[in-house]
Amino acid sequence: MAMTLTESDVIKMISSLSNWGRWGTDDELGTINLITAAKRKRAAALVADGVPVSCARPIATNAISADTTFQPLRFMVDSGEGRDHDSPERILARRGASEFIGMVFHGYTITHVDTPAHYFWQGKIYNGRSCNLITSREGAQVESVDLLRDGVVSRGVLLDVAALKGRWLEAGEGVMPEDLEAAEKAQNVRVEAGDILLIRTGYYARRLTEPRHPLKDGSPAAHVACMPWFRERDIAMLGTDTHNDVSPATHPALGNVVHIVSLVGMGLWLIDNANLEELAKACSARKRWEFMLTVAPLRLQGVTGSPVNPIALF
Repeated sequence: MAMTLTESDVIKMISSLSNWGRWGTDDELGTINLITAAKRKRAAALVADGVPVSCARPIATNAISADTTFQPLRFMVDSGEGRDHDSPERILARRGASEFIGMVFHGYTITHVDTPAHYFWQGKIYNGRSCNLITSREGAQVESVDLLRDGVVSRGVLLDVAALKGRWLEAGEGVMPEDLEAAEKAQNVRVEAGDILLIRTGYYARRLTEPRHPLKDGSPAAHVACMPWFRERDIAMLGTDTHNDVSPATHPALGNVVHIVSLVGMGLWLIDNANLEELAKACSARKRWEFMLTVAPLRLQGVTGSPVNPIALF
């Protein structure tokens, strides 16, 4: 299927898999609408051990790795250096440490959420709105990450494709629908409506052993051929241990096609650059690949995403 998907086929997906108008013309939440109160209650019922597992990569401030686009900055406003010899007056005036943190979280390094406003296609964002609603001055006037101010809690499902294949996926290798279904069968789990689907390719495990940059060295991801499968299963969010698009690009003239079809067409929110290594171990040890997953972005107004630390609770 991967070889037969033309650029025209991918462009048609934007409309054929579209959720525009599905939840009303004013909708900004997209697939987050699929997470109902009943879905959250069922997710909470999965908690048996009370054991939390982070699905985020560490953010190294004032450091550069092979895949850093913009260096995350940390500026110490005040520190503890020499404070053990402070005068009594200074001790009273300044008692603690403080810092400024700045980062561009979109990219290939930081675990973050993409809102539908993050990508445009032919001047439009999700639900047919104009891309001009994302401005230099006001930021994202619609479809901002502040929509998730109450957090996202749902059933998380890990499909460990790397474990299924017994190796990490190679640069440019796409996870196909048949891989997802084989992982479901091997793990005795089924992806359902409102789930947050996490797909492990093994890319982050490889990145931890050798310096890599997705654009220079390539990376795996879910192939755009999976988009009809995601739409059919009605997942609420998609996260992988990559930047969520195969590199080298499968359709270079279009760019990041999974981002375009997901964010613009489907209103499907993405979790980029997850760390699924500890999660995979926790799932394998329990022989259970479903769990309660909490995603709590920063309450940023007018912003097209947020750094995030998704927490799986077993």
